[in-house]
Amino acid sequence: MDKSDLVWTLISTLLVWLMCVPGLALFYGGLARKRHALSVMTQVLAVCALITVLWFAYGYSLVFTEGFGGLGGWTRLGLAGLYRPGDAAAPLPLLGTIPELLFALFQATFAAITCGLITGSMAERTRFGAALAFAGLWFTLGYLPIAHMVWAGDGWLHLRGALDFAGGTVVHISAGVAGLVGARWVGPRLGYGREAMLPHSLPLNLTGAALLWVGWFGFNGGSALAANGQAVLAAANTLLAAACGVLAWALAERVLKGHASLLGAASGAIAGLVGITPAAGLVAPGAALVIGALASWAALWGVSGLKRRLGVDDAFDVFGIHAVGGIVGAVLTGVFYCADLGGPGPAGLGALLRQTWLQIEAVLVSLAWAGASAAVCALLVDRLMGLRAAPDEERQGLDAAEHGETAYPD
Repeated sequence: MDKSDLVWTLISTLLVWLMCVPGLALFYGGLARKRHALSVMTQVLAVCALITVLWFAYGYSLVFTEGFGGLGGWTRLGLAGLYRPGDAAAPLPLLGTIPELLFALFQATFAAITCGLITGSMAERTRFGAALAFAGLWFTLGYLPIAHMVWAGDGWLHLRGALDFAGGTVVHISAGVAGLVGARWVGPRLGYGREAMLPHSLPLNLTGAALLWVGWFGFNGGSALAANGQAVLAAANTLLAAACGVLAWALAERVLKGHASLLGAASGAIAGLVGITPAAGLVAPGAALVIGALASWAALWGVSGLKRRLGVDDAFDVFGIHAVGGIVGAVLTGVFYCADLGGPGPAGLGALLRQTWLQIEAVLVSLAWAGASAAVCALLVDRLMGLRAAPDEERQGLDAAEHGETAYPD
């Protein structure tokens, strides 16, 4: 066991949890209208808590052990074999240079934030209990198989050679498409398309974005699972891509609308971070600048032109930013992985095209699996308990109707 690797991975775990709570909760809370702010934040908090429990109950085992039919096995259910009860001095089983229990803890935060992201698509009209049921069911049917395919040693996409350093396909693309399907199923918010649905607190939104940005250093840098040069490269690329994402979105808004907005700049940062996630430890810093800018511009189109074409009320643009930005990042990972462009992969046009095709293949599989599983989950939850809040509850605000409290009492 390497103590420096242990400390870095533990710090990274804490940073990723900071992304969940309070980062994502504040980011979404600021985007919500005032009467729904607490319901959105409560859903993020509760979903992250639920997924953490399910991850340790069976999720880790089904992703990171050898098994059958696209999933892992049962040998690590309930963290079996990862600790020594009754003997605190006994050495923990290792995964590389860190305890496997720490690896399971680190990966728990990834599962939690993936499912937390989905709540933003269905926000302001989804019942609290239904949101939890949908998240738990999709975690089981959607997230676990995709994570196993991409990250497990015997995963199909992993064996094919697809690259995903920190979750471009597993986290962002899958959450984005699952959110889109969920939003389509639950239907648009009352008044959608006829009245403005503006964020109630941009300062709160920026606070959440800043916490997400800081936490992303653990998200990407920690995925090296070691305190080494790859972790430093991932952290540097994370900073560069996010910064370039801010500038790219602001420039595009300036050209298209005549002004750059705070919401746009914050969204650009998130889009840049999403784009670099699959590539963070695998590409040169110059590539991070390109990926950050292109992911930001693609996400801007995703939340505007593409959103209008799809006609789905994705409340907080989870698909437009996370899925679209994730697709750009995943594909460009294959391009910039090539040695001719500064990456650690093989040189030559043939190698570049082959890796890029493998990345496209992983994107298509993730889109299909995440979307199909989300449709099944939405159908089941809607039939069994109803996804959507009553119209009068939605008009009143889910803060008061479902939680009996308000963010800003008179």
